[in-house]
Order: sequence, then structure tokens, then C-alpha cells
Amino acid sequence: MFPLTEENKHVARLLLNTGTCPRCIFRFCGVDFHAPYKLPYKELLNELQKFLETEKDELILEVMNPPPKKIRLQELEDSIDNLSQNGEGRISVSQVGSTASKNSNLNVCNVCLGILQEFCEKDFIKKVCQKVEASGFEFTSLVFSVSFPPQLSVREVRSFACIKLYVKKQSLSLGRDDIVQLKEAYKWITHPLFSEELGVPIDGKSLFEVSVVFAHPETVEDCHFLAAICPDCFKPAKNKQSVFTRMAVMKALNKIKEEDFLKQFPCPPNSPKAVCAVLEIECAHGAVFVAGRYNKYSRNLPQTPWIIDGERKLESSVEELISDHLLAVFKAESFNFSSSGREDVDVRTLGNGRPFAIELVNPHRVHFTSQEIKELQQKINNSSNKIQVRDLQLVTREAIGHMKEGEEEKTKTYSALIWTNKAIQKKDIEFLNDIKDLKIDQKTPLRVLHRRPLAVRARVIHSMETQYVDEHHFRLHLKTQAGTYIKEFVHGDFGRTKPNIGSLMNVTADILELDVESVDVDWPPALDD
Repeated sequence: MFPLTEENKHVARLLLNTGTCPRCIFRFCGVDFHAPYKLPYKELLNELQKFLETEKDELILEVMNPPPKKIRLQELEDSIDNLSQNGEGRISVSQVGSTASKNSNLNVCNVCLGILQEFCEKDFIKKVCQKVEASGFEFTSLVFSVSFPPQLSVREVRSFACIKLYVKKQSLSLGRDDIVQLKEAYKWITHPLFSEELGVPIDGKSLFEVSVVFAHPETVEDCHFLAAICPDCFKPAKNKQSVFTRMAVMKALNKIKEEDFLKQFPCPPNSPKAVCAVLEIECAHGAVFVAGRYNKYSRNLPQTPWIIDGERKLESSVEELISDHLLAVFKAESFNFSSSGREDVDVRTLGNGRPFAIELVNPHRVHFTSQEIKELQQKINNSSNKIQVRDLQLVTREAIGHMKEGEEEKTKTYSALIWTNKAIQKKDIEFLNDIKDLKIDQKTPLRVLHRRPLAVRARVIHSMETQYVDEHHFRLHLKTQAGTYIKEFVHGDFGRTKPNIGSLMNVTADILELDVESVDVDWPPALDD
């Protein structure tokens, strides 16, 4: 059943004869159900022409050519009859459009610039799908996005203004909200075709995105007059090749007075010679996240690459020993590493390890069985004796928040080998065992001042347990608030940490070895071996 009614007939004829395609005519006439848009283009055109041939009344479209200066929109609308009486601006659409109507299947739509003509057909869909299949991504659903030239918005507003003048003269009503958006109509047509061709559903929440960017160089100057009238809407931005973005154009169109718009842009918009060009077809997969816990057994291994002034100080890092394997298996472009705190290059991490998470950017492979993840973990562990990984698993972006929450809120336990300048006996250190919940103030350590803001941080040493070694050495086991600088708590950092082991014992103390015994963050979930 043809979707247009007798009420739409004059507007449909007006649009068709001024170079508008059938699908855009449906949009302007408020056809908001999908089926008519999905019909083949030639079939649509034939049906529309048959529908319009049932009435032979000549339609008169009255426009200003050129519009008088300083004329207001209301005055323009009210003066149409007067203008038509003296012959100015009087155009017979049936005459002007005679050529267009005969060759409409060859003409490029003056509103959508071919988007709803050539780029809705199965041939184009197949070309996009071939690119998707050749991209090498794994996916079980997809989201399809398009970027249209910003001048389409200018042309749509101008066509609507033209229609509005006409329907007002005919005592009809048509609201801007009645128009079906171009992207909506495009999705109605193309989504079923993509789904059928690729054999997967279209899902707005899918992590796999196929995007098509259209451009139309022939009409790129359609937007330029807006910059002269609304210069504040078009400010240069980084990573933008042109100030005429869709958002900027829409902002200007919302601000511009309609009478200024009518003076600047032809009514109706001219039909271009060529359809839009496809600038790019891109496939991308949203990031996936892998989490686990790592142990570090080396005192000569940084957590992240140690590079100073462009020069690498050590050949590897915890981050690289883990992520290199993940990048290769997931076929990702890059990664971002994060962890629950960090240890110094000379500090070991023992016990059940430190929680970490790796964001894998644009991965091509995303589906793994639990057995495959176990094998990946074993591969990492076999590759180096400096680290070991456990509880490796796929997690969500939201779950990483649990790890970050633990950085300041949880506790950590340490084992430190301490040297004192004065000879000590076992009795000299036993009093430390009785100290509970010791509050200390730590000014940002000198060694990290280049990357941390200067501040005084209050921290708590929950408990201490000593183990005498000899006259100048003892081992100290500590349970502390997360974020405590242990080395500075031992030697005092020139008085920047108060109190400290040296001040408590009235000696000069220094730390020779430090191990992280546990990071008490209950994440990620422990897995069975």
C-alpha cells in the first residue's frame, strides 16, 4: 500500500519536481513506518510517479528571486499572493520539473545528495560487508554508524522552509518534528540488509562498530555563509580538518534568523551533479579487559618501562612481560596497564601478588574459552622467571573500579630488612611490637616529587613485628594503610616523614631490602588452578 495520501500530494509533487528523491519525500511527509523505505529505488520512483499522475492540477510554487533585503519571514509569507499578482517569483513547478520527472532516476537528490538513493542498495551493502569480512575481526553482533556531510542539514532546513511557506498558503499544517530524520530512515533500510548479509544482529550495545564516512565536495560551500553570520559557532579545534562539523552547523542553524537564512541559500536547493563520496569504511572493536595478579621476584625489574630522557634504563618491565603476550593473542593495536599501587624497581612482590588490569585497544580476537586463558597464563609464566601471573581472566570495564577503590582503602603488608648505625640488642626493638595504629605524616618523598604533587599525607601503620638479625640489622614486618611510603617511614626522608623508625629508636636507620607480602584487595576473583 502506497504510504502517501491525497493530503500529501501537493507537497510530494513540489519536492519531486524540484529534485528530491522519493525516500526524502516520504521523510518530509512524515512517513514513519519502515516498509515503504525498503522498497527498491526504481520501484519507489515508479509508484510515486503513478500516484502523482492521478491529479493533473498545476502546482504554483512562489519564491523570492532574489529576496528583498531586510524582509522578515512573516512578511515574506504574507506577501506571496501580492508577489504572484505582478509576476515576480512565480514559477510553474509542472514546467520546471518536466525534465526532472522524466529523468529522476538519474538525478541526484537535492536534499540527501544520494544517501537514500545509491547507498541504500544491496550492491553498496555488499561492498561494505566485504570490507568487514576482510578486516579480520571476531564479532557476534555489530553497531552500524554513519557520518553524513554537514551540508545535508543546511539543505534539509532550506527544503523544509520552502515547504512551510507552501503548506501555510494552502492552509495545511506541517511541523519540523513531523520530518523523519535522515539517519533514522537510512537505518531502517540498511540494518536488515547488513544483518542478512553478515548473519549477525545489529545491536546498539555491540562492541564491534562498522562506520561509514560520507563527503560531498561539490556542495561543501553550502555551509560557508553560516560562518559569516554566526562566527562564534565555528572555532578551530584540534584534530578537526574543518570548522564546519555537523554539531557546529546545527548550532548555527538554531541561532540564525530565518529571514537571514532565506537570503543566503537558494529555494529549493539545487540538485548536484554527483552523489556523495565514501571517504572511509572503518571497523573497530571496543576495548576488552584482562585482569589478574602478578608476583615480581626480581630486584632489578620496574613495573613499567623505565625510560629517562628517551633512554631506556632496563631492558624490560612487569607491564611488558605480561602485555606482549596479550597483544599477540588478542591481536590488539595497543594496551593500557593499571594496577593496585606499584612497587619500586628493587622491591619484590610476593604472597598472592598485586592485582592488575590491562585494557586491550581494538582487539581483533575477543572470544576465548577458560582453557585458552589458562594456557595463555601458563605461556606468560613460562616466558620469564622474573614474574608469575595468577587468576588471569576477562573482566568488564566497570569491574576495574574495584581494584582502584582498594588503592587507598585497603591494607598492605611488607617485610623490610633494616640497618642501624648504632649497635642494637633484641630488647631495643621489641617496643615496636607494641605500637598499634601509629599515625604518621608523610610529605611527598623527594624521590617521587618529580611525578607527584607536593602534599602532606596522613597514613596509619596498623601494626609492626620485629625479628632480630644481628647488632646492626633486624627484619620488620609491617601492616599499613595503602599508599604508605615504607622506605621513608624507615629512614625519615630528611625529616619529611614523622615519626619514623629512626626517630622512634633514636638511631640512623636505612632500608636494605623490601618485599610486598600482600596487597589486601579482594579482586579479581580467585580462580581454581
